[in-house]
Amino acid sequence: MVEGIRDLTAIVERDGVHQPVLDAQNGEELMHVQPGVSIVLGSHPPESPGTLYISTKQVIWLSDTDRAKGYAVDFLSISLHAVSRDPEAYTSPCIYAQIETGADEDESEGSDSECNGVLDLSKITEMRLVPSDPNQLDSLFDVFCECAELNPEPTEENEEEHNWIFSADQLEDEATGEDSEPSIAIGQSNGDHDLAHTVLQLQINDQRFEDAEEMEHETDSAQR
Repeated sequence: MVEGIRDLTAIVERDGVHQPVLDAQNGEELMHVQPGVSIVLGSHPPESPGTLYISTKQVIWLSDTDRAKGYAVDFLSISLHAVSRDPEAYTSPCIYAQIETGADEDESEGSDSECNGVLDLSKITEMRLVPSDPNQLDSLFDVFCECAELNPEPTEENEEEHNWIFSADQLEDEATGEDSEPSIAIGQSNGDHDLAHTVLQLQINDQRFEDAEEMEHETDSAQR
């Protein structure tokens, strides 16, 4: 489910430092901490520098000046991330990210993303992370890539893995060569149809063997 960027309220203080609360029970781990990072949401001015936390599930930014302010976005909501050093694209070198919000395009940041001075995060589709030290960009990008790989986008194929049950209709269609798209990925694992074909061939061979036995039995009876 696409959620987009959101306010972070799960913040605790440890040893005088405000830190995000991670979902450790579901395996979330902290991968990288980078202080001195400003965040830019859409076309809005940059926030005062804060601390960037990158976990196995999400990107989190906490303000150093306003201890109650923080933003988070899941990697599943980040459709693109890249290093930007082009001064024509943005004045400072940064990590640029596009964010999926699930809203229609005409409801995204093209419309007013701020109402009565309150930022509407549901309409923010772009985020920039600006480290105080531009030399940190490459290492930040590498962490982004590593964590993005840990969060592949769910697909129907993944949901249909390990279903090894054949239906009679699918066996019959395959045996007769009819074109029929199965409603379930039968005998399919990661797009590999070898097992399905092998099981199907055994079924066909068994049927042919039974037909041959029946014909032989009829011939013997006629000769008698």
